[in-house]
Amino acid sequence: MNTSAPRAQILDRLRRQAADPGRRVLLTGAAVVTMDPRLGTLPKADLLIQGETIAAIGPGLAAQGAADGAVVIDAHGFILAPGFVDTHRHAWEAQLRRIMPDVDDLGDYVTSTLAGLAPAYTPHDVYVGTRLAALTALDGGITTLLDFSHNSRSAAHSDSAIQALADTGIRGVHASMRPHFGDWDGQWPGDLARLKDKYFSTDDRLLTLRMATLATDEIAGPDLAYGPGLARTARELGIGVSVDAVFGAPSSAAVMEWEKAGLLGPDVSLIHCTNLTADAWRAMGATGTNVALAPTSDAQIGLETAVPAIDEALAAGIRPGLSIDVEVALASDMFTQMRALLAIQRMRAVDAAYATEARPQRIGVADVLDLATASGARSIGLGDTTGSLTPGKQADLLLVGAEDLNTMPLNDPVGTLVLGADPRNIDAVFVAGNPRKWAGTVLDVDVTALGDEVRASRDNVLRAAGRA
Repeated sequence: MNTSAPRAQILDRLRRQAADPGRRVLLTGAAVVTMDPRLGTLPKADLLIQGETIAAIGPGLAAQGAADGAVVIDAHGFILAPGFVDTHRHAWEAQLRRIMPDVDDLGDYVTSTLAGLAPAYTPHDVYVGTRLAALTALDGGITTLLDFSHNSRSAAHSDSAIQALADTGIRGVHASMRPHFGDWDGQWPGDLARLKDKYFSTDDRLLTLRMATLATDEIAGPDLAYGPGLARTARELGIGVSVDAVFGAPSSAAVMEWEKAGLLGPDVSLIHCTNLTADAWRAMGATGTNVALAPTSDAQIGLETAVPAIDEALAAGIRPGLSIDVEVALASDMFTQMRALLAIQRMRAVDAAYATEARPQRIGVADVLDLATASGARSIGLGDTTGSLTPGKQADLLLVGAEDLNTMPLNDPVGTLVLGADPRNIDAVFVAGNPRKWAGTVLDVDVTALGDEVRASRDNVLRAAGRA
């Protein structure tokens, strides 16, 4: 990043003024990818932050007086973009990363992780895993993380997961669910009311609350299956619902029942959605129900057809979000999700057209970047808050090096973000106008101490589960 003052001085000023709602930060000279269809991509422009929000975007803001009294960051040679939105990650598992890299199927994952290791987690282990996942998300440019926290064995486990999100400064969504297997306190879903009162009583915080649940009773029994009772609880609390393990004939039948009962809508996000029937997709599209895809999870673990349902979603008028899912077997970053989905969809389109006159539509780099940002935010109820660089929205944004070895020269900013860049190119990350990564380093974390804590937690879990 080019600056007229040393990087440390700029960071110090940013942090000293962090609590000032009138603080102004001006980023100048970047290639600005707004993901706002009204603003588009600006080859060279400025962005003004005031307090937590984006105040203005356009060329020449500095010359118009926006620099007066502002912290000025010269961003020539960088792409300025909205932060990524991860719509579904089981963050508590992070200290088990790649522990089963060649997982063969969903049953293998469920047996090993959810039945075998999850019951050994203490509240502290949940804190360690969730904090590691959130810090890694920030490092990779994910400014919003939905933590599908399905190991809430007690109120203390939930408190620890929420505290971990808060301690990292990420925009976090705590989606709470009781565990699939093993002993637990029986506090869910009743504990959702306590969580809302304790942590989510105002609308001006970085954290929001959702209910997490499953589509059917096949994995963990009927009380985890989304239906009238759980929907009533969520609506009484005024929170959204994220439904995992939505795939195949049983989930298709469940979707049709939810439509009849009036349980679908924009406050509901269905995860995976592989191998659903045409009728189920019609119901989802007609009700404005949201979808979260997990491209690498579907393909690598082999969920039903193993094909991410991007074509089916778009045909139903649904622009889904993207997600990481489980780090026990998958990559941790959004660049991988975008590239995997782009390659799989275009492969399907080419294959469908081979030796025929068919011309299936191919998605492009702008499509997958939208799914990773603006559409992802909408799919979890945060579309008015984040997901695009739009004046009035929260200043959740990235500065990505466009003159690094793997990104130079800059010919197409969107293409560079999707096909060329990776976490090493992310120089700065802002969440609500505050820096969380700066000069390529995540702030407020002692990586050595964190590593010691992560390894100790992993070892304790494995020992308690009889795996050490």
